[in-house]
Amino acid sequence: MYETLNHYIDGKWVEPTGAKSQDVMNPAKDTALGKLGHASKGDLDKAIAAAEKGFQVWRKTSAYDRSKILRKAADLVRERADAIANVLTLEQGKVLAEAKAEVLSGADVIDWFAEEGKRAYGRIIPARADGVRNMVILEPVGVVAGFAPWNFPVTQAVRKIAASLAAGCSIILKCPEETPGSPIGLVRCFHDAGVPAGVLNLVYGVPAEISEYLIPHPSIRKISFTGSVPVGKHLNALAASHMKRATMELGGHAPVLVFDDVDSEHVAKMMGAMKYRNAGQVCISPTRFFVHDKVYDSFVSKFTDIAKGTRVGDGLDPTSRMGPLANPRRVDAIQAFVTDAQEKGAKVQAGGKRIGNQGNFFEPTVLTDVPKSARIMTEEPFGPVAVMLRFNDTDEMLGRANSLPFGLASYAFTKNSKTAAKVADALESGMVTINHFGLALPETPFGGVKDSGFGHEGGAEGLTVYMQSKFVSQLG
Repeated sequence: MYETLNHYIDGKWVEPTGAKSQDVMNPAKDTALGKLGHASKGDLDKAIAAAEKGFQVWRKTSAYDRSKILRKAADLVRERADAIANVLTLEQGKVLAEAKAEVLSGADVIDWFAEEGKRAYGRIIPARADGVRNMVILEPVGVVAGFAPWNFPVTQAVRKIAASLAAGCSIILKCPEETPGSPIGLVRCFHDAGVPAGVLNLVYGVPAEISEYLIPHPSIRKISFTGSVPVGKHLNALAASHMKRATMELGGHAPVLVFDDVDSEHVAKMMGAMKYRNAGQVCISPTRFFVHDKVYDSFVSKFTDIAKGTRVGDGLDPTSRMGPLANPRRVDAIQAFVTDAQEKGAKVQAGGKRIGNQGNFFEPTVLTDVPKSARIMTEEPFGPVAVMLRFNDTDEMLGRANSLPFGLASYAFTKNSKTAAKVADALESGMVTINHFGLALPETPFGGVKDSGFGHEGGAEGLTVYMQSKFVSQLG
């Protein structure tokens, strides 16, 4: 069963008044699930007014009481996980087990920020004179404009909602028009948990029109965006021109370093599962595999077997291990990457083409002998394609791993502690995980460097970006 596609403004579910609308498509069947109306400027004005009013109420609500409401929302998300996950799979395509894991992870994010919000302490600075008290007080920054993507429509939305609300902010959230139903189910949990009217607002519409209306508005004090590098740069420039604080979680092109002292087949099995999770539509998806020459053949052979053995199908089919790409644009984009690499001399060890003519299905793909001139060597594929590269010299390989403007996530596998320390220091990434997958937990910071953005979601850092420090010096 699919969701009723209304917007959420000032504590009410409302039909938008914009002139535009669009069909929401099932990417596995090319069928329409429902029709989503777009917000008008009048709707956005109502959302802004509601968020202003909600902020005045919510900022005065104690962190303790805010936490209780957030914890109740998390409990409701868990109770409704099956229903929300089913909607998520229908509209986004990922297999149902991944969808449910995403929803349950979202509940954990809410719980973590609910508790962290109670521990957003200020500090006392020793004074230079008797009778003077120097204090640093943390305050919520104000009304937030959040923009979430379609690849993880629940967890990317919930990170912005939970952190904003835990900090005492109100938020207007624009979620993806291609996957609107699962964020609606999420927001309903916050509504039913008792979040006051206006504190949380959810709208949909033409992304550029909404961002270019909300970001310059004087009531908006903070921007949080997750999405592509080009769009992120545009929105950040817009935010900067209006002196708005921003968090930018943008794209990546993650390197994986596989040294010759590891069980290469075990690593291939682990990273093969990670590569094809959500059909590779993950900003931290492992993509460029730098494999030591001594274990290259065994690693590539096992990884290729995994790719060929990954059953692709409708995400609601319990036998599927990878669903469709989210939209036809991604199919065309991935095919273009593969074709370009082949034309420049790359070899396709597995996959490389679309599956069938219904739905957005693409084969799990492995490329070898990929030249530096191929587009996939410098552009994020955001799909189920892995590139295999040999190395012998560690320093030369690290230079290649760091050569791109991206710096989100990196992976390394080695049994040598000195090698692990070296790569941890050398990799130009906001996140590095060694010998396991240790990213994206609620309590750990998530964010990149270079063109992959700045600021964090998750961890203590993910809360403080929604707060500002006020210094108070008092005599007597």
